[in-house]
Amino acid sequence: MSVFTPVSRPELETFLAPYELGRLLDFQGIAAGTENSNFFVSLEQGEFVLTLVERGPSEDMPFFIDLLDVLHDADMPVPYALRDRDGNALRELNGKPALLQPRLSGKHIKAPNNQHCAQVGELLAHIHLATREHTLERKTDRGLDWMLESGAELISHLSEQQQALLQPALEEIAVHKAQMLALPRANLHADLFRDNVMFEGTHLTGLIDFYNACSGPMLYDIAITVNDWCLDEQAGIDLPRAQALLGAYAGLRPFTAAEAELWPVMLRVACVRFWLSRLIAAESFAGMDVMIHDPSEFEVRLAQRQQVALKLPFAL
Repeated sequence: MSVFTPVSRPELETFLAPYELGRLLDFQGIAAGTENSNFFVSLEQGEFVLTLVERGPSEDMPFFIDLLDVLHDADMPVPYALRDRDGNALRELNGKPALLQPRLSGKHIKAPNNQHCAQVGELLAHIHLATREHTLERKTDRGLDWMLESGAELISHLSEQQQALLQPALEEIAVHKAQMLALPRANLHADLFRDNVMFEGTHLTGLIDFYNACSGPMLYDIAITVNDWCLDEQAGIDLPRAQALLGAYAGLRPFTAAEAELWPVMLRVACVRFWLSRLIAAESFAGMDVMIHDPSEFEVRLAQRQQVALKLPFAL
């Protein structure tokens, strides 16, 4: 189970008391997490999620709270930090920054269709539009510089075939770094995978796990999303689903010429980011009872993105 910091019932009851949400009925650890400790919490007044933040500096927490407040106030289906009776959104439990948030309804979609993808594209555009004029600044700790440094450190651990795939990708990042950072910016979810979105039927009901959120190029967020939501059986891009996602997005926020030019590069960059982070996690947590995503999934996706037929819906 991916609960890095265990919590006892008495500890949890003491933590929850200032929220004044009634008695604790039940709680259980969530096994799906790979970076934070998460718990489902049932109280007399409803269902909630408790997150103990395990990675990243605690000074980043006000950013996450403020961003989710902005999106919640814009009527987006996102969690937000509940305040205790003294108005505190960020608290501490067992030495970790802790947030209590409402539990959103719905379930994850393993095999999305065009309609699911269109709704994801629309929601992503709404997030970007809500934040691009007044972007909350947070530099990601897994950005382009991190990719170049981590890639250089890890490449000697890889096979010759893997090195032949990663090295040109790192060189491409170095060449295009300034251009990518100059693209139109907003706040990004930066981890918009299928397991972070909930649906009831074909209706999108929730987007969760904003702990990789940052400020940066909107195109990067889109590339991460397409790389997970629009896969065919060979880890290539399913064109109808990708076109549905991109079309719904562009209907709200049209793409620029610079974004269209860098689109194939950005798809590869998004693969490098998660290939490297999964390789690091696999080494760090080897032999531990922690859920580790398979790094080879993004190795395969990077190989498939060497040629990109999918174009952004862009008009001069």
